Amino acid sequence: MTDKKPKFPPIFIIAFGIVAVSTSSIFIRFAQIEADSLVIAAFRLSIASLILIPITIIKKRTEFKLLHRKDYILAGISGFFLSVHFAAWITSLEYTSIASSVVLVSTTPLWVALFSPITIKEKISKQVIIGLIIALTGTVIIGFSDICKVNGSIVCPNIAEITTGKAFIGDFFALVGSWMGAGYVLIGRKLRAKTSTLSYITLVYSIAAVFLLIFMILSGQKFTGFSSQTYLFFALLAIIPQLLGHSSFNWALGYLSATFVSITLLGEPIGSTILGYLVFSETPSPINLFGAILILTGIIVAFLTKNISIESTGE
Repeated sequence: MTDKKPKFPPIFIIAFGIVAVSTSSIFIRFAQIEADSLVIAAFRLSIASLILIPITIIKKRTEFKLLHRKDYILAGISGFFLSVHFAAWITSLEYTSIASSVVLVSTTPLWVALFSPITIKEKISKQVIIGLIIALTGTVIIGFSDICKVNGSIVCPNIAEITTGKAFIGDFFALVGSWMGAGYVLIGRKLRAKTSTLSYITLVYSIAAVFLLIFMILSGQKFTGFSSQTYLFFALLAIIPQLLGHSSFNWALGYLSATFVSITLLGEPIGSTILGYLVFSETPSPINLFGAILILTGIIVAFLTKNISIESTGE
């Protein structure tokens, strides 16, 4: 953390960041009226990259000369994981509620903690394991709350109906998004030590944008012919949650502990759920809310064990 006094209270900037990232699922839902999820993801990352590239070239262009071939390979893999993260998570919003989708995709930090011992040789503490168990319990509860009905007794469909149900598919895509986000963080950690935040996100966002454009073309999706309103939602996604939202958290890391900032990221599911209720009248069930509380509690328990720094995937 820097000793320089900030111009603005960091907690206010974090509050702004939470509001900004919470708008992501709302803009996506509106854009999905006309556009496919892959197209939305591709436009979001492409617009963000086009804004970042000239700024980075002016301020940080010398950093790219210091990177080796291995670093660019890591950036490519990290960008691939990020592209699949966005494609899967945005797709999940077609099938399940905003609350379930955002809460499930926010489990990324726990998967990072779980796979750190395998991938980057970081030990996992007992407290992290406890947090993981609590959060996974919440994940299972959300899954069942989305596919089962509670009316005096719990009534669930058979396995065949569950695996083909919309909510199950949406919840699964959200989890895939969290797993891919974890891969993005774990693979990119080594590269982050060599570059500034601006250079890192510019490089990885740009690579992710290229992958998403390739996915979009291969799937035969159109990327023109949308209404001006849909293009506006593409731009809003790139600017508000992607650039302004997560830039606020990155700025706050200069003045507050990584653990505190990471925990404040849990405000996004809460903000998204509130906006989902206000805009789309999506009211989470009591069981769904209980599962969400368990997930958020599990992440907090895991994070309070030590100063874990998790680079946000940029919902």
